[in-house]
Amino acid sequence: MAKVAELLAGKGRTVIAIGPDEPVLEAIELMAEKGIGAVLVMRGEELLGILSERDYARKIILRGRSSAETAVWEIMTAPVTTVSPQDSVNTCMVLMTDRKFRHLPVVDDGRVVGVLSIGDLVKAVIEEQQREIAELQRYIAS
Repeated sequence: MAKVAELLAGKGRTVIAIGPDEPVLEAIELMAEKGIGAVLVMRGEELLGILSERDYARKIILRGRSSAETAVWEIMTAPVTTVSPQDSVNTCMVLMTDRKFRHLPVVDDGRVVGVLSIGDLVKAVIEEQQREIAELQRYIAS
């Protein structure tokens, strides 16, 4: 099974982050602009939390709060579950499934080096299954 480092090599290591004191509205605008479902909350290089569309829906919309007047730190999820580049895709899938989240920061030696989404993991699993099927078909045909 593929390792996290392999997935990051293919998708890139771009990290989209926002500061904890910024308004939630700015975080939502950033997510919309980048086409992502979550943004890391960081102060410099320090990972403080993660803010997802789910956090926004449950902690702003359902509670009737103002996204322009609420700071990101007030609704972010913390502490954040992370993985290392050496972890397997399977480990990531188990974490995301068991804990019911869709974004997973990758931390190497204390630094955030990327973020994986459930879509990244599903794509990797499908690609691996396609390779295995092709190998089996070649074996059967020979």
